[in-house]
Amino acid sequence: MKLIFLAFFYLLTPILILHLCHRYRYVNKLGAVVIAYLLGLILGNIGILPEGALRVQDLMTTITVPLAIPLLLFSMNIRKWFSMAGKTLVSTICAFAGIFSTVLLGYYLLRNQGIEDLWKISGMLIGVYTGGTPNLASIKLALNVDETIYIVTHTYDLVVGIFYLMFMLTVGQRFFLNFLPAYKHADPLMAAVADFDGKDPYWGIFRSRVFFPLMKAFGLSVLIFAIAGGVSLLVPDSAQMAVVILLITTLGILSSMIPAIHRIEKTFELGMYLILIFSLVVASMANISQFIAASPVILVYVSLAMFGTLAIHALLARVFKVDADTLMITSTAFICSPPFVPVVAGALKNREVIVSGLTVGILGYAVGNYLGITLAYLLR
Repeated sequence: MKLIFLAFFYLLTPILILHLCHRYRYVNKLGAVVIAYLLGLILGNIGILPEGALRVQDLMTTITVPLAIPLLLFSMNIRKWFSMAGKTLVSTICAFAGIFSTVLLGYYLLRNQGIEDLWKISGMLIGVYTGGTPNLASIKLALNVDETIYIVTHTYDLVVGIFYLMFMLTVGQRFFLNFLPAYKHADPLMAAVADFDGKDPYWGIFRSRVFFPLMKAFGLSVLIFAIAGGVSLLVPDSAQMAVVILLITTLGILSSMIPAIHRIEKTFELGMYLILIFSLVVASMANISQFIAASPVILVYVSLAMFGTLAIHALLARVFKVDADTLMITSTAFICSPPFVPVVAGALKNREVIVSGLTVGILGYAVGNYLGITLAYLLR
C-alpha cells in the first residue's frame, strides 16, 4: 500500500507544482523543474521513503523519459533543425576535447594519492560523461572494477551531478550569455513559445477537443516505446539503452512529419509533465549521506571531471562562437545523458535544441564505451 501511495505521489505532485507556477509569479520564475528537483532531494534524504521504494523509482525512471521523448518531438519542425546542425557539431567536438583534457589532467594530478585503480576510474569517467550510466556500468564490467570503487564513483557522480544540473537549470543561461552569443531561433513560431512551466501552456489541456487527440498521441508514444523496447532485446545488454533512445528518437522524428500528428495540441506539454515526474523521482534517489562518507580523492576527481569539462567546453565555445543554449544542451547530453536533455531544454524555454541534444547524447552512447576502455588501458 505504501508503494502504491508513493507511485501516486510521484505521478500527481507535478500537478501541484504546475498549479503553483500558474498562480504565483515568483514560483514560476524559479521553474517547475527546479522545484521538482528540490522537492525530490528533500523527500529522498529525510528518511520517509518506504522499504522497496527503489522498485517504484526504477520503474518510473525507466518509463517516463522514453514516453516523453516522442511527445516532445511530435510538435518539432525537424526540417528547420538542419540549419542549426553546424554549431551542434562544433559544440560536440569542444565537449569531447573538454572531457579528455580534464580526465587526463585529473589522473596526473591525483595518481599518487593512494587510489590504486585510478586508471579504471579515468575510463569510467570518460564513459559516464560521454554516454551516461549505461556506459559507466559497461566499463565497470570491462575493466573488472572493484564494487566499492564503482559504487563510490557512481554516488559522487549522482550527487555532484545534482549541483551541475541545478546550475544549468537556474543561472546557467544568464552566466553563459555574458560571453557567448544568444541562440538564434530557426523557427520564429518556436521563439514565441516562451514558457513551459505551467502558466499558459497547460491551460485548456482537459478540453475535449484537446484531450482526446492528446490521448491518441500518448498512445502512439506508448507504441513507439514498445517497438523500441522489443527491438532492443535483440542486441547485447550493454547496447540496449542506446538502441532504445535511438529508435524512440527516430520514430518520434518520423511521426512529427505526419501533419495529423504534428498538429495535435499540447503534446510538448504532456511530454514535459512526464519530465517533471522523472525530475522528482531521480532527485529522490540521491543519497547525500553516502556521498559524504566516501573517498575525498574520488570526489575531487569527479568534481574536476564534471566542472572542468564544462569550463573547457565553454572556453572553446567562446573561440568558435557557439551560442549559449547549444553549449548547455550538448554539455547536458554528455554529462547527464539524453534523458536530461528535455529537462534543460524546458529550463531554457527552447524546444528547438531538444533534437540536437538527443542526437549528441546518442553519439555519446555509441562511442563512450570505446573511448573509456581505450583511455583506461593507455593510462595503465
